[in-house]
Amino acid sequence: MKTHPPEKLWNLANRLTLARIVVIPLIVVLLFFPGKVPSFFAALLYLLAALTDIVDGYLARRMKIVTRLGRFLDPLADKLLLTSALIMLIGLNRAPTWMVTIIIGREIAVTGLRGIAVTENIIISASRLGKYKALAQSIATNLLILHYDYLSLPIEKLGMIFLWIALVMTVWSGVDYFVRFFKKAFPENTVG
Repeated sequence: MKTHPPEKLWNLANRLTLARIVVIPLIVVLLFFPGKVPSFFAALLYLLAALTDIVDGYLARRMKIVTRLGRFLDPLADKLLLTSALIMLIGLNRAPTWMVTIIIGREIAVTGLRGIAVTENIIISASRLGKYKALAQSIATNLLILHYDYLSLPIEKLGMIFLWIALVMTVWSGVDYFVRFFKKAFPENTVG
């Protein structure tokens, strides 16, 4: 039986990840009150939560406090934050249902595939494309939450442009992930 050294579960990185999950209901509640002020605060909370994703990963690696709990919670927090916000944006007519469905569907499919990969001892590292996808999704979602024009910037239009970019990158990175998985899982069936 493999033993692991004791881990400090509630280290700073894991607390930041947990904070990202805790803030989700606040964003949802703010979006129940469409208007410039609630949208601004919801966007601010979303931005801060998205930034904790960068900070918690950096801290975990830098301070050598990566834990099994953190490896589980971090992607879960990302998915919960993104999907909760996108679903709320559908109800506010700020994001098309079909686009949100594709984005969320890809996230679920890749998460399921990751689970299968782990059981087969297949390691598929995160790609740079996946990181760009996550960034595009975060920018689009945050702009669509903000919604109203600020400083004469057409925030809603910018949000839709980034949502299209995020959609393309989401599909592209999803296909890339599946291709890399099948190349490792079934190398005898790989062409080239």
